[in-house]
Amino acid sequence: MDYSSYKHMQFERRDRILTITLNRPPMNPIHYELHNELSRLWYQVQVDTECDVVILTGAGEVFSAGGDIPMMQRRIDDPELFNRKNLEMKQMIFGLLDLEKPIIARINGDCIGLGATLALMCDIMIAVDTARFGDPHVRMGYVAGDGGAVIWPQLIGFARAKEYLLTGDMLDAKEAERIGLINYAVPREELDTKVNAFADKLARGATKAIKWTKTSINMPLRQLAHSMMDASLAYEAITNMGADHQEAVTAFQEKRKPRFTDR
Repeated sequence: MDYSSYKHMQFERRDRILTITLNRPPMNPIHYELHNELSRLWYQVQVDTECDVVILTGAGEVFSAGGDIPMMQRRIDDPELFNRKNLEMKQMIFGLLDLEKPIIARINGDCIGLGATLALMCDIMIAVDTARFGDPHVRMGYVAGDGGAVIWPQLIGFARAKEYLLTGDMLDAKEAERIGLINYAVPREELDTKVNAFADKLARGATKAIKWTKTSINMPLRQLAHSMMDASLAYEAITNMGADHQEAVTAFQEKRKPRFTDR
C-alpha cells in the first residue's frame, strides 16, 4: 500500500503492525491539509493487506493540540470552507469507526480537541502519564460537534462528559485512566514497551476473530455517530458564524481571555 500522497503523516511498518504518526510538531495541529488527509486515511488502511494492527501517535511530545487557529479564521471568513470541513469530518470519524483493524492510540503528550476525539475513537488508548486531555470547543465559542459529544459520554458517562465538554476543562492522564477515559497512563520511559507489547499481542492473535469482534462492539457506536454527527456539525456551523467564536479566535491571537457576549 502506497501512502506517499500523505504529506503530514509518517508511516512505519514493523511486521504486520502499521504505525501512523501525525507529523506537524511541536503541537501537531490539524490544519486544512492534515484534516483532508485524515478524512481519506482510514478507508485506505482498511484495504491495506500488509497490516493487521494500527498504532496512531504524534511526532515529538504532543499527540495533537487539535484545531488550527489560522484555519478557524479562514472558515469564519469563508463559510464554504466549513461546509467542506463537515464532509471531511464525517468521513474521518465514520472511517475510523468502520475500520475493522484494531487501532491503538499511543498518546505521547497533550491530546486536545479534535486530537482527543481521534485518540478516544481508537480501540485502546495508552498515554504517557504527563499527558493532558480536554475538548475546549466551548472555550473557543464552538459547539463540540466534531465527535466529542459522541465519544466522551460513551467512555465516562453523561455526568462527567458534560462536566468536561461544557467547561472545556482539562484532566491529566492519571485521572483519565481512573475514570475510564483511557486504558493506561504510564511513565514516558514505559510508553513504547506498553504500546508495542499490546500491538504484538493483537498481531499474534486470531486476526479475523479480533477484527470482527471489534466490528461487533462498534456497531452501536457507529449507529450513534451516524444519528448525531449531522446535527452536531450543523450546530457547530452555526457557532462558526457567531460573535463568540470570532472573539475567541481574536483573543487567542492577542493572547488574552475572550469576552463572550453572544446571548
